[in-house]
Amino acid sequence: MSRSRARPDEILFRAGTGLFAALMIALVAAIAFELYRQSKLSIHEFGWQFWQTDNWDPVAGEFGARPFIWGTLYSSILALIISTPIALGIAVFISELAPARVRLPLVFLTELLAAIPSIVYGVWGVFVLVPLVRQLEVNTPEWLKVVPLFKGPPLGVGMLSAAIILSIMVIPFTSSIAREVLRAVPQAQREAAYALGATRWEAIRMALFYARTGIIGAVMLGFGRALGETMAVTMVIGNTPQVTLSLYAPQYTMAAVIANEFSEAAQELYLHALVEIGLVLFVITLVINTMSRGLIWSLGRQKKPRRIKRMISTAAAGSA
Repeated sequence: MSRSRARPDEILFRAGTGLFAALMIALVAAIAFELYRQSKLSIHEFGWQFWQTDNWDPVAGEFGARPFIWGTLYSSILALIISTPIALGIAVFISELAPARVRLPLVFLTELLAAIPSIVYGVWGVFVLVPLVRQLEVNTPEWLKVVPLFKGPPLGVGMLSAAIILSIMVIPFTSSIAREVLRAVPQAQREAAYALGATRWEAIRMALFYARTGIIGAVMLGFGRALGETMAVTMVIGNTPQVTLSLYAPQYTMAAVIANEFSEAAQELYLHALVEIGLVLFVITLVINTMSRGLIWSLGRQKKPRRIKRMISTAAAGSA
């Protein structure tokens, strides 16, 4: 039996939605092309040395982006380490453990945190977080300051303040998406675990494993948010271009240097160097998102039932 011919409205619908998808691809390509075009002078002048050198001297016309690349990645990874356990804990509590009368207020508060502008976080960081971090740095034992991670003057502004404020900003995004992913786990998974004698913790573990692909996606979305954050980080990181492991030392990010110096770039090479930093940030974000999608895709191809069956069997054996 031959397939029926597609109706004109179906063809129009497919063409329209395909056009919208093509527009998104064209938009990304146009952004990349424009960033490249506006940074060609810097690319031709410095080449790969732009990624590898530390010197940033607009007066002498010498530009190297390594301190900004380091500051962006370091602060974002630290924020991810701090925020992920907290965000997942919030998501698990709201979706699995919280009473009904507590659940709705918690959902509202986490979504409210996501809606607060970054400049408000920055002001709070300057007046509340920075003094607390400064007090922590002052009270750090001298023997601990020998460790490279805790070297530096007790200024309050620095990598630690930036990582903390980034983690606070990332938590609402990660927890909201992880909560919705956990809610989408079929109730039959939990009921099967309970029927075989699993404890509540073991049933939650199975739900987390079932939803692991979506949870990783939520974490990576928060990581992307941390990579591109500008104002809040600019106000608390100290804005000093240096590469160091110290949590107490002032450092710099790519988004912060663009925001701080773009209006002051009078020389053409200076302007092109700043645009190239934007291009570098674009490339790093694209690479990280591609890697995360590859990880999610590889996890999605794994056979869930066999692993879940093994976890349920382990839980049943333990309860016996």
